[in-house]
Amino acid sequence: MNMEFIEAIHELEKEKGISSEILFEAIEAALISAYRKNYSSQNVRIHIDRSSGEIKVFSRKTVTENVTDPRLEISLEDAREINPNYMVGDIVEFEETPREFGRIAAQTAKQVVVQRIREAERGLIYDEYINKEGDIVTGIVQRYDQRNVIVDLGKVEALLPGSEQIPGETFQPFERIKTYVVEVKKTTKGPQILLSRTHPGLVKRLFELEVPEIHDGIVEIKAIAREAGARSKIAVYSKDKNVDPVGACVGPKGSRVQNIVNELKGEKMDIINWSPDPIEFVSNALSPAKVLAVYPKEEEKMALVVVPDYQLSLAIGREGQNARLAAKLTGWKIDIKNESQAIAQGLIPAEPEQTDEQLNEYYSDYDEYDDNYYSDYNEDGYVDADYSEYEDGYDYSEYEEGDYTEYEDYEDYANYDELDYENYGGSEEGYEEYYDEYEEGAYEEGYYSDADEYQDYQDDLGSFEEYYSEYEEPEIKAKSKRKTSRKK
Repeated sequence: MNMEFIEAIHELEKEKGISSEILFEAIEAALISAYRKNYSSQNVRIHIDRSSGEIKVFSRKTVTENVTDPRLEISLEDAREINPNYMVGDIVEFEETPREFGRIAAQTAKQVVVQRIREAERGLIYDEYINKEGDIVTGIVQRYDQRNVIVDLGKVEALLPGSEQIPGETFQPFERIKTYVVEVKKTTKGPQILLSRTHPGLVKRLFELEVPEIHDGIVEIKAIAREAGARSKIAVYSKDKNVDPVGACVGPKGSRVQNIVNELKGEKMDIINWSPDPIEFVSNALSPAKVLAVYPKEEEKMALVVVPDYQLSLAIGREGQNARLAAKLTGWKIDIKNESQAIAQGLIPAEPEQTDEQLNEYYSDYDEYDDNYYSDYNEDGYVDADYSEYEDGYDYSEYEEGDYTEYEDYEDYANYDELDYENYGGSEEGYEEYYDEYEEGAYEEGYYSDADEYQDYQDDLGSFEEYYSEYEEPEIKAKSKRKTSRKK
């Protein structure tokens, strides 16, 4: 019986994750409550042997000179009869192990054991999740409780309030989501864990998971400004000059930041370089807008920013979102003005208009550059070098001198209809039929499957082309003219 009891304790330890010593202490406390239900002794100690499971009950009495309550006290003389070394104030123990406790006492002991085990479980859960406060946990969506979402974290259920959810975000039952642990409370019903999907810390932890440089401490996230579901701005800084902090966070082809965007349901990310210089930091924070100048007032932590006229709406952003996030990120109040307003108010000097002489001088420099540029290439023989291989291989003189001079006068084409077609049926139709036959399939790959047939075709084609070389171009033109007249 006692060994079965010990085995049951060890099995409970494995199942609940509670130390066996805590379980033994809980059972001892339960037995004390049960003993007091049936017996008059109010001061007892119960010991359970950790190896054999043997249970012993000891009543405890204090040594005094004058006994007022015999249940709790013992005289010095009686104590010294047991052990002569006892002094006033010592505790004397008497074994009073009963054979049985009774039904009511056993029920009381059961309740105490169950309560102690529950308290131990809650304590373990609290100790585990109190260390995860400010960290990311992955849970499974269980159900909706009005606008709140109950998330199962494994050992405990956590609460994701509606105010901590990304606007427009919905969850399906048993969907796995990443959340940020905002707070862990210790209550009478156990630990209460509050989760969030809108906290800026969620973005920071996601970047730590995705970017090894941040996890290793090479790249540091200096500040985060977030409007959940819309846009976030992250200021990053690299301790190593050879590491680009923005590039490390973006990742190859944007893979790292894309994973974070997907987890946050399409929320846009602006990653900028952090700088200890407030002018540079404010200028970077307004990205992607271009900044012309920044005029800081450090005592008021306020900055006047000048942007080009066409960049004003981009710097402010939709409903002022870009400027608002930049102010949160930097901790500065930012006043944005366009270039025209700044010049009108005398904040920045106007650029002087260039005179005609300055413009002429400006363009004359470019003219001189162009002349020198092309003359250099001509002097070096760049053109001759590039085309020499073609000039050496072809003789253009015969074409230039007059192979085509006989066709310069279009009157030569007037007698085209009177050409001799006797070799091709004695008619124009016979020639056209013969000509079209060679035109249609002369150069198609695989047109002639037989090699001898193809060679005969080549020989005939050579004779044909030699005979009609001087009439080829006029023949085609005349044919097209006749076809046009026929359509009419």
